[in-house]
Amino acid sequence: MSRAAGRRSVAAGLPDVPWDRLEPLKAVAAAHPDGLVDLSMGTPVDSVDPLLQAALGDAADSPGYPLTAGSPALRAAMLAYVRRYCRAEGEVGVLPTIGSKELVAWLPRLLGLGPGDNVVIPEVCYPTYEVGALLAGTTVVRADTPPAEPAALVWLNSPGNPHGRVASAAEMSAWVSWARDCGAVIASDECYLSLPWEESPVSVLAPEVCGGSASGLLAIHSLSKRSNLAGYRAGLVAGDPDLVAELLLLRKHAGMIVPAPVQAAMVAALGDEAHADRQREIYRSRRVVLRQALEKAGFRIEHSTAGLYLWATRDEPGLRTVEWLAERGILAVPGEFYGPAGEPFVRLALTAPDSLISAAAARVLGFPSP
Repeated sequence: MSRAAGRRSVAAGLPDVPWDRLEPLKAVAAAHPDGLVDLSMGTPVDSVDPLLQAALGDAADSPGYPLTAGSPALRAAMLAYVRRYCRAEGEVGVLPTIGSKELVAWLPRLLGLGPGDNVVIPEVCYPTYEVGALLAGTTVVRADTPPAEPAALVWLNSPGNPHGRVASAAEMSAWVSWARDCGAVIASDECYLSLPWEESPVSVLAPEVCGGSASGLLAIHSLSKRSNLAGYRAGLVAGDPDLVAELLLLRKHAGMIVPAPVQAAMVAALGDEAHADRQREIYRSRRVVLRQALEKAGFRIEHSTAGLYLWATRDEPGLRTVEWLAERGILAVPGEFYGPAGEPFVRLALTAPDSLISAAAARVLGFPSP
């Protein structure tokens, strides 16, 4: 037997990509006479602000290797951002990342976790938390409150993907206390922090959550939703200086470097609130249109008080609801993709142009598309 034939496949231990199962229903939705309204992915569709495009272009002549730690301007911009936006106090480390998904997927490995370690993820959550834990060979524990057994890493996510639930400062503080008691690292995915609606989320680095100390804490932020930079792959991690320094060393060895033009665009994005405010209002308007239509059509919306999604149910199996929507040319995601507790919900993203959001609203109410 060749070495290749006898090797252990890393991919063999991972779950299937659940979105692949949507392809038949996507075909049904695409066959609608007025076309497909795809609300299954949280992919930005609005233009990148000209200020950020200009910053990227102005830095295009960057022949040398960029700094893994980020340019001095970017490090200053990241630190100012977490001081302002997360209200972080005390000593805080910052580090740019190639978007946020790569950090989510590789963080357990980068922290040196492996078999025998527990990684706690929410009952209903972004699938990559589980994938990252499995890549490291750790044990996945789903829990929305501190479990009985200790852990090495805990993932928090507020506002939550897929449901938009906002955790209170008291809830997050309880997790911080528990994690510090058992020596766990807390990784708080705060990619939707810039989208508050009925509730305002709080960062794990806020003093009322962590007591003014970032010890044992990492906050993960992304410019994909805030600034429409999903295509740029622009994110950052901030928190415990020792943990950030360890991540920096490993990322230097692994070549996990944000390109210099993207770093320049990040400096512009982190320092400008006007473009983020405009984008927030676009999502707010779309959310009102779609939510009102769904509720008039008999859907019940749960949580969804912040973030980029509506967590909706007709109190039937989620896949059946996805089929009902597909027959009307709308593609959504069944809640089960985010964990067994995701039933009987579906997730609908607000990332479609205004015209398609209006079309989806009309279709769920039985009206012709506008």
